[in-house]
Amino acid sequence: MASKAGFGFGASLRLHKTDEFSSVFAFRRVVRGRYFALHYCPGQADTARLGVVVAKKLAKRAVQRNLLKRIGRDVFRHACASLPAYDLVLRLSAKVADVSKRSLREDMLALFERLPRRGAGK
Repeated sequence: MASKAGFGFGASLRLHKTDEFSSVFAFRRVVRGRYFALHYCPGQADTARLGVVVAKKLAKRAVQRNLLKRIGRDVFRHACASLPAYDLVLRLSAKVADVSKRSLREDMLALFERLPRRGAGK
């Protein structure tokens, strides 16, 4: 179990309330990829926190929406240690009808890598 401890997605790593999501969107900073947009703002926590938004308009079936959220959380769990302490919202921005899971993962990972590093210029 000790090896699994570093890759959890506990409550402290999630955005829960509507206000938390709203504050990230209101900050108006975004990194765009081919399928996703990653909204971010400085967080109050010491670690990055994630919320995932998948609109029914872009992914009609619940199965597909749940898969996209699951992949997003998984990519975040593995990248979390190297991310700055931002509150993040990963939002689907394009239809993904015939896209491979690998392409989705690569797009998400590229967004996480493109986040500005805090304190680099200070």
